Amino acid sequence: MLQAEDLACWRAERLVFAGLGFALAPGEAALLTGANGAGKSSLLRVLAGLVPPAEGRVLWQGEDAFADRSAHGARLRYLGHQDALKPSLSARENLALFARLHGGDVGTALAALNLAPLAELPARVLSSGQKRRLALARLALAHAPLWLLDEPTVGLDADSVALLGPLLAAHRARGGIVLAATHLPLPLPDAREIRL
Repeated sequence: MLQAEDLACWRAERLVFAGLGFALAPGEAALLTGANGAGKSSLLRVLAGLVPPAEGRVLWQGEDAFADRSAHGARLRYLGHQDALKPSLSARENLALFARLHGGDVGTALAALNLAPLAELPARVLSSGQKRRLALARLALAHAPLWLLDEPTVGLDADSVALLGPLLAAHRARGGIVLAATHLPLPLPDAREIRL
């Protein structure tokens, strides 16, 4: 279970949010919504351990999530605004690099986001939507119980967004948690809304 207790965050000497609390149990999903600048990305960075909270605590299974930063990093997948791809490596090589660190089957990940026909192309020649699908394909590699997704559908067409549905559903069926910042509908049925 992921819990946030009385979280506060400052960015550039401005209080972005304060007193924020919620809990997500295994298999649950939540959508972070709100206007631009409301703190959605900042909250995901706090939960990922990339930005320290100004106040409050982040708990995993009732314990301080950041007491062991390596363990926290291993239990989550964070997808930010940048796709974090090596432009000179092929789609397959980009996923293989990630798989060497975390495990998983590259062929399965390529298939999950319909990238098999593009597998040998260097990432630099892919369209922005194809690059985003390649970044998302890392989620289909080795299981991590917590997915923190920041605008995961940016640059995706409707067919590509539909490919996310089975990936998200399979993750939740294994007891995984999804927290996604979004301005657009996501294929996450029964997801709670956390409005900032």
